[in-house]
Amino acid sequence: MASATVTRAHLAEAVYREIGLSRNESADLVETVLREVSMSLARGESVKISSFGSFSVRQKGARVGRNPKTGEEVPILPRRVLVFRASNVLKSKINESMAAARPGDPDASGG
Repeated sequence: MASATVTRAHLAEAVYREIGLSRNESADLVETVLREVSMSLARGESVKISSFGSFSVRQKGARVGRNPKTGEEVPILPRRVLVFRASNVLKSKINESMAAARPGDPDASGG
């Protein structure tokens, strides 16, 4: 399976093709949306995008970890981590595309 990465440029190009804004306006729109999502998450707010999923920030407490090479215990400081939870609609689309890519494969349906 070939792996492709969607970039800001790809998103801006899609806006340009679908909406008809200029390429510069499309890039500005993508940047504005991503900046707003980032700023909301930095403030500790959740971001929910219908039919896509939700992003939230979770606080993780301090703990003791272990260096896998040396076995030495290392303190891990408290931190905030980004969590993404896909919507059921997105999960279904992903599984449908997987099943379509491998017709007749019982594992492709996810069941």
